[in-house]
Amino acid sequence: MIEAKAASESAVSAPTKTDRLVDSAKHHLLQNYKQQPVVLVKGEGAYVWDAEGRRYLDLISGIATCALGHCHPAVVEAAKKQLETLWHVSNVFYTEPQIQLAERLTKAFGGTDSRAFFCNSGAEANEALIKLARRWQHEIAGNKERSEIITFEGSFHGRTLATVTATAQPKYQAGFEPLPKGFVYAPMGDLEAVKKLVGPQTAAILIEPIQGEGGVRPAPEGFLQGLRELCDEHGLLLLIDEVQTGIGRTGKPFAYQHHGIQPDAISLAKSLGNGLPIGAMICGDAVGKALPSGTHGSTFGGNPVAAAAAVATWDLATSPQMLASNTEKGALLHRLGNELKARKPGRVVECRGRGMLFGIEVDTGAADVVARCRQNGLLVNLAGERTVRFAPSYVTTEAQLTEGLTSFERSL
Repeated sequence: MIEAKAASESAVSAPTKTDRLVDSAKHHLLQNYKQQPVVLVKGEGAYVWDAEGRRYLDLISGIATCALGHCHPAVVEAAKKQLETLWHVSNVFYTEPQIQLAERLTKAFGGTDSRAFFCNSGAEANEALIKLARRWQHEIAGNKERSEIITFEGSFHGRTLATVTATAQPKYQAGFEPLPKGFVYAPMGDLEAVKKLVGPQTAAILIEPIQGEGGVRPAPEGFLQGLRELCDEHGLLLLIDEVQTGIGRTGKPFAYQHHGIQPDAISLAKSLGNGLPIGAMICGDAVGKALPSGTHGSTFGGNPVAAAAAVATWDLATSPQMLASNTEKGALLHRLGNELKARKPGRVVECRGRGMLFGIEVDTGAADVVARCRQNGLLVNLAGERTVRFAPSYVTTEAQLTEGLTSFERSL
């Protein structure tokens, strides 16, 4: 790997371009992010470059967002062509890219009996799931008392007031009280605990197939099937948050497909537009009837440029060849991670994930490891308190993944 180059000896005292830009950012940007002292200016494939010309191997890809890597030619061409044709119209009109994208997503989810709603982010897609569940219970199923949604400890569903409340992690909720009512939390993987929470007020269950921010923790085998049966028994909707796991990342178009179930609705974002902002909520037709004209909307949702980029991304990211490749590369990450665990017993606690979403839990100092990775020319990020998350682009080669894990070991 090409590591970050040492600063020029001739520029010891002079502020660098990065120094100037970071200083300006600290004066003008809201300081709500804990940003690393790097200004990225260029990307290509699995690499990015900073303002000083240093190159980094990017194995986080915008936190599971640039599925096809940086500036993929097919996505660039699709977006550029649309930019030269039509940028934006209101959703009171149809546009061709939006229809093309909806056709693809609904076919993968459930065919002609499915519907798509477009928005701009994962939080908005999850808001749509929440509104869908409540209104379906109230207006279609006739259960006016049902408004509560069960979510899971360690989850992450967004930063709006509703989705941060659905996120069962107090650190994200602190200071925003009073939080909206209507959410209760169960331990991840504990079906009996979920059953005890189900009551006459329960409307739905919302879960990530793999908790991303919670430390890259997959749902235990059989758990999603148990939730599906529980929802069927009690007339609840099963909602799957596929914001991080969707669009082929785990080796299937949607991660729930590994579990042999059919949810009532799912949320998508992140990889959908390969970095352009677009989110989606996909649901069955019978459930979708709960949101008729005037009940929900989004000004920029399904914007023609973002939708055109998403069509190009979807076609490549969910091709049989790419899905098979993601499965194989995921197996490589697990093998390399477990070999590292054998070499570093105690320091590496566990390797978790599926496909191109992978986490390595360390015994302590995960944030410091992430910082040292950056200094060694590798970009990864923190997920939970002790887990380093890898979410490489699908075009990352096996050689680059091996290189990245070698750099990670050096950073320990």
